[in-house]
Amino acid sequence: MENRVFVIKDMVNQQDADKILNALLEVWGIGRAEVNLNNSNAVFSYDERMASYHDFEQAIIDKGYEILQTEWSSTED
Repeated sequence: MENRVFVIKDMVNQQDADKILNALLEVWGIGRAEVNLNNSNAVFSYDERMASYHDFEQAIIDKGYEILQTEWSSTED
C-alpha cells in the first residue's frame, strides 16, 4: 500500500472537504481516505497495483483544487 498526504489549496469549508474526500473515494484502488479541514490536507492509502498517484492527483484537480505539497510512504501488505 502507498500512503499519501496532499496539502490542498483553497479548501476552506466542509463542502470543499467533502468534495475532496468523495473525489479520492471514487478512484479505483483506494484503501482509506481522511480529509482534515483545519490542516487543509487529505491523507489516503491505496493499492499501487490498482491505481497510481496521478489518478488521485487528477481526481483532485478535476474537482477544481490545486495540490500544494505531497508527502508519501510505502508499506508492505
